[in-house]
Amino acid sequence: MDLPQDFKERMKSQLGDSCHEFFAAYEQERVFGLRCNPLKIDSARLTALLLKQGIWLEPVEWAAEGFYYPPDAQPGKLALHEAGAYYIQEPSAMTAAALLDPQPGEKILDLCAAPGGKSTQIAARMSGRGLLVSNETVPQRAKILSRNIERMGIVNAAVLNETPKRLAERFPLFFDRILADAPCSGEGMFRKDENARAEWSLESTVFCAKRQREILAQAVRMLKPGGILVYSTCTFAPAENEETAEWLVKEYPELTMEYSGQIWPHLSRGEGHYTARFRREGGSHSAYLCREGIDFESETAYSDRRKKCKVTESGMKYPGGMESHKQKTDNKSKPPGSRKKHRQESGTDMKEGMQILAQFLKDTLSEKTEAVILQQIQSGRLAAFGEQLYLLPPEIASLEGLKTERAGLQLGCCRKSRFEPSHALAMALRPEDVKQVLELQEPERYIRGEALPCGGQKGWTLITVEGCSIGWGKAAAGIMKNHYPKGLRRDW
Repeated sequence: MDLPQDFKERMKSQLGDSCHEFFAAYEQERVFGLRCNPLKIDSARLTALLLKQGIWLEPVEWAAEGFYYPPDAQPGKLALHEAGAYYIQEPSAMTAAALLDPQPGEKILDLCAAPGGKSTQIAARMSGRGLLVSNETVPQRAKILSRNIERMGIVNAAVLNETPKRLAERFPLFFDRILADAPCSGEGMFRKDENARAEWSLESTVFCAKRQREILAQAVRMLKPGGILVYSTCTFAPAENEETAEWLVKEYPELTMEYSGQIWPHLSRGEGHYTARFRREGGSHSAYLCREGIDFESETAYSDRRKKCKVTESGMKYPGGMESHKQKTDNKSKPPGSRKKHRQESGTDMKEGMQILAQFLKDTLSEKTEAVILQQIQSGRLAAFGEQLYLLPPEIASLEGLKTERAGLQLGCCRKSRFEPSHALAMALRPEDVKQVLELQEPERYIRGEALPCGGQKGWTLITVEGCSIGWGKAAAGIMKNHYPKGLRRDW
């Protein structure tokens, strides 16, 4: 492999005699990995199902949900992948979320989240409980991130498209855990990505280190006392890794570095990845804020603002950027928080909309799941944006002014006195959550968009592959009308 000369010279200085083994690794084939999604399926069942497809999985030592698969396998072309049963991810990239050790019920931020590998790993460990904010500064990458959040059936995530600075202004001392997988010079991707080699330079490592420190400074502002911050890169450059970690604890003495480590391709089965974990000392935040001269609203003020969010008699909530039916605005394809407004063409009275939704829940979901969603609605988490209805994640007070790609779980759309459930809702449900299920025998037909025979079923039906939801169908007269999104369909 043709490596940049400046890179080779620096690595010789950095590794000494072991540089020969390091360079020899670049002449070997890289490894491939995927990560089981426990929100959809358990590891034992996934391993058995992929073995039937001729794909043998081997455990990744640093991530319990991670597996290696053979280089000649193509798991991304299977229906189980479309159903969110697993996420294809380079094995060493699984270390950061594992080191973060997210817990159910916590408030967690993935600050540089696209395309979503680490966010979906974090969400899986949260088991649908707590708040996950997944942020990406590049709009197009934020859309990809949002699609992956949806595919993996995640219900408790808000996907934002904001700068770290604006987030820090809105979420001071707010998060229990923060992951900053910062943009880097990409040296760890040389074996995987030819463009990474072509675009690399010594100057790029200096530029990246400066940007990483700016991002980390904002991350510290959002971290609670006692909270955990994990910093990670896919590079070997000391300026971006160890030196930046050392700068962080020197600049912010309230942080203690608990771990710092590098995965090397000649020592482990993975590409290059650096991770460092820091803990913020409890009770030190006041001194920090004073030293920085930051006038953030207190957590008490933040809680007060949450209580002021309007909740109607029907349980509809309009936090921040939400628009009520009285304002006659509509963003049919835009999530809550979007700033662009359009004239409403066919509004549905909010009381009527609630009745339509309630009837859908009663007709389609199991009694237990219906009760759970109704309880969340009554707690004020239902948000209306034009005709679209969302269940906001807990702990979100307002999305006003924030660029929002996905504001929690999209339930569906109230339109012309009927409710149309979203694809996101289907992906978040399990077979036991609904009254009607159609297990696909030929999933390729469904993914192509074909209608399917369904016997005597009638109404909305959850479509599954090996017990994993993949979308909706609507049955009538022995035919299951296909509601798989047109943008996801493909010819197998």
